[in-house]
Amino acid sequence: MLELNRISLSYPTATDRLAVLNELSLTLETGQIACLLGASGCGKTSALRAIAGFEPLDGGSIRLDGRLLSGEGACVEPEHRRVGMMFQDYALFPHLSVAANVGFGLRRLEATERDRRVRAMLELVSLTGQEARAPHELSGGQQQRVALARALAPEPDLLLLDEPFSNLDVDARERLAYELRDLLKATGRTALLVTHNQAEAFAVADRIGILEAGQLAQWDTPYDIHHHPATPKIATFIHREALMAQRAQASLRGAPSIAA
Repeated sequence: MLELNRISLSYPTATDRLAVLNELSLTLETGQIACLLGASGCGKTSALRAIAGFEPLDGGSIRLDGRLLSGEGACVEPEHRRVGMMFQDYALFPHLSVAANVGFGLRRLEATERDRRVRAMLELVSLTGQEARAPHELSGGQQQRVALARALAPEPDLLLLDEPFSNLDVDARERLAYELRDLLKATGRTALLVTHNQAEAFAVADRIGILEAGQLAQWDTPYDIHHHPATPKIATFIHREALMAQRAQASLRGAPSIAA
């Protein structure tokens, strides 16, 4: 279980501090997939960075399976949190092979066990046979799979994904969103991802959180977010973004949009 209890976070500016999270609270059950959805600058990525341990909190606390990670005088180092993170740009090491990238976080294991884990992860993401290739030799979708395998290899208790499909085309995004959900459910991983794309959020998540200016405006199932938005502002956001996505897909596929 992931528990965020009234967490606040700010960044220094030339004259003061800029608040990006303002007493944000949520609970994510073990095995669930959740998504933080909102416009650029609402605090989505900052929330992930705080959970991963990359940013210190101004207030509140973060617990994972009851263990205090941040707040109340505690700050567990990122490498000891049992939290995996997949970055927006994948952050693959260009000078390392696919296998070496996946095994990067397994260096403390014996070579035999490390090789076994790498093979298992590559099989899981359907990249068996690609072990010796370099990242630049792969497609965008394949690079995403390598990054996901690397994040999953240490068997984290929580997986964080920052805009995991942003570098892919529309068709690949839709396909891989469903594949990601199936993979996470098959492995029983608890996951939290951030996106500004509603189609991705509704395809993947068991719970969706709507962020507005660093605060959680609604935390609910995809069905209730869509059919029972908590505020008129959320209703406008949901329906406007859905219409924009329909227009974009129609344009890319050469078909007239619904509003045309």
